[in-house]
Amino acid sequence: MMKIKFTLLLFLFSLVSFAQEFNASVTVNAEQTGRTKLSIFKTLEGAVEDLINQNTWTDNDLDTHEKIDCNFFINVTEYSQDNFRATIQVQASRPVYGSTTSTPIFNFKDNQFDFRYTEFQPLDYNPNTYSSNLVSTIAFYVYTILGIDADTFSPEGGDKYHQEAVLIVNTAQQGNAQGWQTSSGNQSRFRLNADLLSNNFAQFRAALYTYHREGLDIMHTDVEAGKLKIVEAIQMLQDVNRSRPNSILIRSFFDAKSDEIKNILSGGPQINLTEVLSSLKRMAPIYNKNWNAIRN
Repeated sequence: MMKIKFTLLLFLFSLVSFAQEFNASVTVNAEQTGRTKLSIFKTLEGAVEDLINQNTWTDNDLDTHEKIDCNFFINVTEYSQDNFRATIQVQASRPVYGSTTSTPIFNFKDNQFDFRYTEFQPLDYNPNTYSSNLVSTIAFYVYTILGIDADTFSPEGGDKYHQEAVLIVNTAQQGNAQGWQTSSGNQSRFRLNADLLSNNFAQFRAALYTYHREGLDIMHTDVEAGKLKIVEAIQMLQDVNRSRPNSILIRSFFDAKSDEIKNILSGGPQINLTEVLSSLKRMAPIYNKNWNAIRN
């Protein structure tokens, strides 16, 4: 009987020790190929979802409610003989402390996503070897999400995850796929990672912490104080934008946050919004419809 109990305890401990970090949903859209009935697209969808959800990416022990919710939308534009040309949009959110709501922390569209995949091919991530552009790209976004999520909870808390993403960038360059090199443009995986780790954007990551941990996470007890911290974070982003206008990080931030900011600034206690509205219109004019709708 004691042996059975001990074995059961070891089994339960293993479940906790190797808990996965994500609740990921993966969608593969192949309408542009004109071949949507091919089973490989649904197989790919399940394989990528399993790669994200079943792998252990960190040494953190997480409860179910602490897992990161994320969506991966893969839009296949061309498919021929296991060669895919696609785009991928990645979105992630994390819970807001003291509430039942979540907040978007990442929203990024990557147009440089070509890869090979054979149906039922196993997808495994090994940090020491390059296996495919598909695995490298998915792993890159997993660690980028982990890094940004950690940055919202503690100052520069995501360093080790962003550094892991650097290793993926360096390793993936041997595959000669687009998105991993300095020459890949200003909307590439290379640029996203390089800016996240650049001292030029240190205040961007500081703003993530101010916005989320000092702003959103205290609104359940003090709405006005939380709202003022969110305004402070936006002004920090404006400081970044002055020196590095129209950066990939500023654009992706507002792609994730524009609706939320509109709702927060429109509700709760009245505060002076003149300066912050001016900053929002300078940083993200594409969302002027949202900024013009803010009523405080």
